[in-house]
Amino acid sequence: MHFTNTTEAVRAWVRGWALSRGAVEPAALPWGFTVSLGLPGHVMSHVLPTADEATVRELTGGATGPGVWLKAFVPAESLASWIGPGWSVPSAPGCLMSIDLDADTVRTPPPLPGGYRLRSWTGSGVVHARVHAPDGTVAARGQTSVDGTTAVVDKIETHPAHRRRGLGRVIIHTLVDAAAERGATVGLLASTAEGRALYEATGWHVVAPLANALRGPDPVD
Repeated sequence: MHFTNTTEAVRAWVRGWALSRGAVEPAALPWGFTVSLGLPGHVMSHVLPTADEATVRELTGGATGPGVWLKAFVPAESLASWIGPGWSVPSAPGCLMSIDLDADTVRTPPPLPGGYRLRSWTGSGVVHARVHAPDGTVAARGQTSVDGTTAVVDKIETHPAHRRRGLGRVIIHTLVDAAAERGATVGLLASTAEGRALYEATGWHVVAPLANALRGPDPVD
């Protein structure tokens, strides 16, 4: 067991997630962290390792602009009942997941279908993996950051036209092996509801529920 509680796991995850996204060091606050990304539709994220109704209502009740996200490791129905006006829970609930890593364990990824090619490289401390389709387009992708002994796997995606061909498994195996080779002993990822089955099939287990809330644009008068 690498973490004694959910809060420890979330603290490790948010550091690696910020590194993966090219963000500055998360700002530590009494209730959790703020990660500034400065992207359209994702200006920043407030991350609450231990969320409660009073804290969520305070954070979402202020004059916050659109494009701000709130990530809370609680059931989605709880978060939906706590958020203030102008906020919504835009997606199905996900979860924080973990896996033990061992550099001595050889993981053999499934073979790629004919014509598909795997490419991986490291840039700015982040390992990237891509599977290219026979026509050269990107069929699947993902990346992982390593912070100390923790790897955060991020942005796993398979293009709809190339799903159910084992490409996601290839990406995950590639990233997990690369992280273990760099000294990581535990992996963390924030999974969508859709991706959970794939991760569980490759050895990941659920640490905590994860719900996201988004501050939308103010209504037009």
